[in-house]
Amino acid sequence: MKHDIKDVRLYRAVSTLSKPIADATHSISKIAFDVVEVELESGIIGQGYLLSFHYSPNAIEGALKDIRKFILENGYKVYETVKMKQDYDKEAEYFGNNGLQKWAIATVNVAMWDAWGKTLDMPIWKILGSSMQKIPVYGSGGWLSYSDEELLEEVLDYKSRGFAAVKIKVGSKNGVEHDVHRLKKCREALGDSVKIMMDANQGMDVPTALELSDKAMAIGIQWFEEPIKNTDYAGYQLLRSKCGIALAMGEREYDCEALKALISRNALDMWQPDLIRIGGVEEWRNSAALSISYGIPVLPHYYKDYDVPLLCTIPKVYGAESFDWIDEIIDNTMRIENGCAYPREGAGWGFSFKKEYLEEIK
Repeated sequence: MKHDIKDVRLYRAVSTLSKPIADATHSISKIAFDVVEVELESGIIGQGYLLSFHYSPNAIEGALKDIRKFILENGYKVYETVKMKQDYDKEAEYFGNNGLQKWAIATVNVAMWDAWGKTLDMPIWKILGSSMQKIPVYGSGGWLSYSDEELLEEVLDYKSRGFAAVKIKVGSKNGVEHDVHRLKKCREALGDSVKIMMDANQGMDVPTALELSDKAMAIGIQWFEEPIKNTDYAGYQLLRSKCGIALAMGEREYDCEALKALISRNALDMWQPDLIRIGGVEEWRNSAALSISYGIPVLPHYYKDYDVPLLCTIPKVYGAESFDWIDEIIDNTMRIENGCAYPREGAGWGFSFKKEYLEEIK
């Protein structure tokens, strides 16, 4: 009985760093999260969260309320993460298993893993078997909405904190030359000791991506993320054969089908699974295993507080993405030193959201 899920609670939280930002395809008005809290009969509580920004709050909350009701009506033990997903996949199939349904499943999955780790009194990276205990990390941001001064302030702050790599947004409406201008500014400010990557958020076509790649090579850009639409496999194949810069993608994927297609075309250098979109811990690890089996390293999207411990359990790692967005609203910030992040030693994921930042969703 002590392993049974007793209650599931939902919350909304907003980052203290919340402000309007923009990339090549989105304008984001708020940095917000939905948090799932799973309580066991033993009294142990686990949490999981998803990055929701300002998008479709009613739809996201509705999907989370539906899965909460399903879990409480059907009853699950905290370690039945796979069974819960299989059962809810059948329940949700009529409206589609990908999209919001998978976001909801994954967030509960992450909370269940947190509670299971706390039940065992072990961090998840030790439960799953560790291959390493630190992960290279890069500072992410470089939003297109930034002025040159804001851009340089951010990347230099990352450098001052020991980050050895940063990523900035490209795909400016002002054209390739403006992107090149921003990349050059960063290189001049950072010197050669810090790697620079670029991310177009699917905002370019193939000719424009090729043009930018050619000009970015002279600046020493490390890799190019989502230059074009994620379903344009032929475009990725062409870019990889011609652009001379490593290609990364995967954050938009809800399964491994795109990864399989890109592998078959020899069209990808780094795989970027998003823990929540792809369906939770088991699905993240399944995709990583497929990627690694073809020699493609794993470079996950956004969720460093979950990704770093998971990356510690696989053999072919490129690194993790770092934002500071939840740092002020959680009780245990991840340690980052000399360009590496270290998994927490606490049980489960090793952190919880501070109660004063949680607004309950009824």
